[in-house]
Amino acid sequence: MVDQEIIVADGRRLLVRDHGGPSDVAVLVLDGTPGSRLVFEDDVASAERHGIRLISYDRPGYGGSDPRPARSVGDCVEDVRAIAASLGVTRCGVWGVSGGGPHALACAALLADLVPAVAVLASPAPWGAEGLDYFDGMGELNVEDAQLMLSDPVAAREKFDQDRGEMLAADLPALLTMLRSLLAPVDLAVLTERLGAFALESMRTALAPGAEGWWEDSWALMQPWGFELDAIRTPVLYLHGRQDRFVPFAQGEWLASRIPGVESVLSDHDGHLSLVLNHLDRVHAWLRGQLTS
Repeated sequence: MVDQEIIVADGRRLLVRDHGGPSDVAVLVLDGTPGSRLVFEDDVASAERHGIRLISYDRPGYGGSDPRPARSVGDCVEDVRAIAASLGVTRCGVWGVSGGGPHALACAALLADLVPAVAVLASPAPWGAEGLDYFDGMGELNVEDAQLMLSDPVAAREKFDQDRGEMLAADLPALLTMLRSLLAPVDLAVLTERLGAFALESMRTALAPGAEGWWEDSWALMQPWGFELDAIRTPVLYLHGRQDRFVPFAQGEWLASRIPGVESVLSDHDGHLSLVLNHLDRVHAWLRGQLTS
C-alpha cells in the first residue's frame, strides 16, 4: 500500500493510494460523500482474492487533495485519467458507492477508452430527475441538508462547517446518534465496532483540511452532472438495497431503468452499508471478468 501525490494538468495535487496487486487488472474506487482514499480492510481483502490491483484517491478538497471549487460530477474524469497515466494503467475498472456512484457513471459515459467496465452501488439519481420523488424514503438528516442547499446555499455551507466539527469530535456512539434517521435496522446490524472505527477514520481523513471537499461533492450532486446517462455505452453493474435510507431505493430503481444496457441487482434485503458488505465480492468478480475477457 503506497500513497503518492500526483499533479494534474491545472496544477492541482491529488493524493492517491495504490494498494498493489496485478498491474493488468486495476480497479479504481470512488468513495462516498464525505469520503477519502481509505478503503475498508475487508474490501481490500476482497480485491486481493480476485487478483485486483485496487486504487483509490481523495477527491478534490478532501484529505491531501487540493480543492476544485464549482466542479461538476463529470469533471472527475480528468482526475481519473491523470491518475491512470501517472500509475501506468491503460485499462481500469471502476466501482463507486453512494456519492461516488455518479462519479463512476461519469467514467462510464466519458472515459470509454480507459474504463471498460463500471460498477455502481447505492448511487443517488440526478436532482430534478423526471418522474422521481427525490426525497421519498430518504432519512431526515439527508432531506434537511439537501433542502437547505437548494433554498439557502450560504446557510448550508455554514452548516457543513458546523457538522464537520461535530464529526471530527465524534466517537462511534455520537456518530450513530447523528446518523440515526439514516440507519435502517439492517445497516445497524452490520455496523460493528471495526466498521465504525473505519468510518470515523475515513471521515476524519477526508475532513481534516476543512469542509470544502464535502461541500464541493454535495453541491455537484445537486447540480447538472456534466454528462447524460444515455451517453453510456460501457457495461455497468448497478446495485441498490430496498432498505436504504441514505439514498432511497426509488432513486436506484430510477437509475436502473435509465442506464443503457445496465445489469441490475436490486436487493430487497439490503440497506446502504450492508449492500457493500454483502455484494462486493460479486462486484470484484464481475469487474475482473470484464477486464480480462
